[in-house]
Amino acid sequence: MRLPARARPTGSLFVQLATLTGLTLVAAQAISLFLIFNLPPPTPDFYRVTEIEQAFRGPSPAFAERRPLQTRVLDKPPGPAMEGDTGVRIRTQIAKDLGIAPADVFIATNRGPLADRRVGRIIRDRIAREGVREEHFLVAPFDVAIRQADGRWRVVRPQPAFGLTPWQQRIALWFVLSAIAMAPVAYVFARRLSAPIRLFADAAERLGRDPRAEPLTLKGPAEIGVAVRAFNDMQERLRRYVEDRTAMVAAIAHDLRTPLTRLRFRIEALPEEQRAKMNADIDQMEEMISAALTFVRDASRPGERTPLELSSLLESLCDEMAETGAATEVESRERVVLDGDPMALRRLFSNLLENAVKFGGRARARVFRDATNAVVEIEDDGPGIPPADREKVFEPFYRREPSRSRQTGGIGLGLAVVRSIARGHGGDVLLLNRAGGGLTARVQLPL
Repeated sequence: MRLPARARPTGSLFVQLATLTGLTLVAAQAISLFLIFNLPPPTPDFYRVTEIEQAFRGPSPAFAERRPLQTRVLDKPPGPAMEGDTGVRIRTQIAKDLGIAPADVFIATNRGPLADRRVGRIIRDRIAREGVREEHFLVAPFDVAIRQADGRWRVVRPQPAFGLTPWQQRIALWFVLSAIAMAPVAYVFARRLSAPIRLFADAAERLGRDPRAEPLTLKGPAEIGVAVRAFNDMQERLRRYVEDRTAMVAAIAHDLRTPLTRLRFRIEALPEEQRAKMNADIDQMEEMISAALTFVRDASRPGERTPLELSSLLESLCDEMAETGAATEVESRERVVLDGDPMALRRLFSNLLENAVKFGGRARARVFRDATNAVVEIEDDGPGIPPADREKVFEPFYRREPSRSRQTGGIGLGLAVVRSIARGHGGDVLLLNRAGGGLTARVQLPL
């Protein structure tokens, strides 16, 4: 077999993965920088001191775009306390406006200084547009507590938020859009990186059906090229191994004919009773040799595959066997077409039908398809087969009964031929005992 010329590798797989990772990181950083420099900073919910005081005096004011203020009573003030001059000024103003002592006012917040000074300017601009000169405000989340006469604390705080804020929604939308924009690039890279893996899978499946399949073309990253060369070398060694073993078996079987012929001449001088027994043994040995040669020839020379309709093939075989008195029928005739070797498949189904009639009295065949396979099931009404022998019966020359006469089951190559042909087509054959008695031979062939 001539190996194809080596194609030039398209670069290292490591380099391609590093490029994809680097491109993704650069794109993510670019999107982040764009959002930082172009989108306005998020404006948190802020509340003027007068709005908080109104919540203490009576009903909480209504807000169109901000969360409402809620009131509750606690045994002690929440923490931590707001520190700094701003906190002191706000407590002093609230105490003065409500007519209580500053010590009875407590402000708690876990928010530090605003991270972006633009936010503070935006808040002050909004307050100025509302025509209010008072500049003190608190940014959520916060708790403002006032000590009551019974020692408990009345607390005003913004209602907890649920879901995403409008600014967070915009950020999420931007990231979704950026992911959609990057999806085609990622798809191209993924297809490029996964193509050699698919090629390996197809080649492995093809090798299982035909060791003489064409070798892989060397293309893809450098690492894939090394693996492909190793795969092609392995395929070539397997092909030589199979051909050498096949030739050896054929040569041994052929050479055995010579000593058998000499034995046949030498027993002519023996008494009739002994000569008949020895002739029977020699005939059986020649039959085994002929079957072995046929098995090797069929395995080493796969026929040309053409489109084949399985239902018609099963019907023709059943009609031919029915002419000799065999009870055979095709119960289901779904039209299933696949590419196969007509002579090999004819031998496969003929062996299964003959076994069903021989050991079960009659044969019933069904043809249908599942998701990816053409399925042929041949049932009989025989005793079935022990689970321990389900795989052994496919071994060459294995027979469940010690007799070697043609009337009781042949020489033990029928099912070996069946499995060899099925696997040569990329499928397989299984033997299953039926619940009501009998055996089902199920052949699966890929469509």
